[in-house]
Amino acid sequence: MMIDWLNLALQISMGAVSFAIALCTWRLLIGPSVVDRLLALDTLFLNATALIVILGMYWHSFIYFEAALLVAMLGFVSTAALARYFTTGHIID
Repeated sequence: MMIDWLNLALQISMGAVSFAIALCTWRLLIGPSVVDRLLALDTLFLNATALIVILGMYWHSFIYFEAALLVAMLGFVSTAALARYFTTGHIID
């Protein structure tokens, strides 16, 4: 019997990243301060990007890598905009 080590590693990493997403969602919902919630949102975007890349490798599809790039760009812009809003009170000068 031959074990496909790549699929096993991808399944374990999908479980680990999904658990990290659950923990980030928990921190996003109950965070004691706005900064904690903002960091949880940023980490949630990072974990979602990692999960999309892992799923793309697992399903042997290249379209998921482009989707991961879009999620990463959206996460960066939204985190920067929210941080600016929470520090200055407005986004655009």
